[in-house]
Amino acid sequence: MSRRFFLPFAISILGLAGVGVASFMIVSGQQTQGALIGGPFRLASANGGEVTDANFKGRPFLVFFGYTHCPDICPTVLFEISQVLKAMGDDKQIRALFITVDPERDTPAVMKEYLSSFDPRIIGLSGTRQETDAVERAYRVYARKAPGHGSDYAMDHTAVVYLMDKQGRFVTAFNLDRPPQIAAKDLATYF
Repeated sequence: MSRRFFLPFAISILGLAGVGVASFMIVSGQQTQGALIGGPFRLASANGGEVTDANFKGRPFLVFFGYTHCPDICPTVLFEISQVLKAMGDDKQIRALFITVDPERDTPAVMKEYLSSFDPRIIGLSGTRQETDAVERAYRVYARKAPGHGSDYAMDHTAVVYLMDKQGRFVTAFNLDRPPQIAAKDLATYF
């Protein structure tokens, strides 16, 4: 290979390696100063009252962003989370948060009704557009209204289940693509 082609090739390989290392650090739960995921929040609970991140300190928790009008991904993920929670038994320490990306339609009352079909340890959270946007930014969530007619629209959004540790720090994207009993055993290791 000539020198003229080697330098751009080497720079490209180093750049790809850097992207790979950064991706691995984020996926494996290691955080760098500029890549923190999560943070303080104050939102309305579907069960009444306000909930903050401090309500979950001292125990690990799962976080999933979605919306109640979602036709497929959100109910599927919430069902899978419910199966994992069921596999954990009557453990009252574990919680999962379902934070709306569509606060205009997902009031606390709507969230409560929707979540009645899932494990009661899944807590629905809503707020103003400004409040939910702030939480989306803190968790590095992508959410955008997709074209639709009037109030009949969809939301494009990140579909990651975040595992947060006892201090509320991001650990990893929690893998639901396995039997619920195995996922529950994995989740139990964080207590």
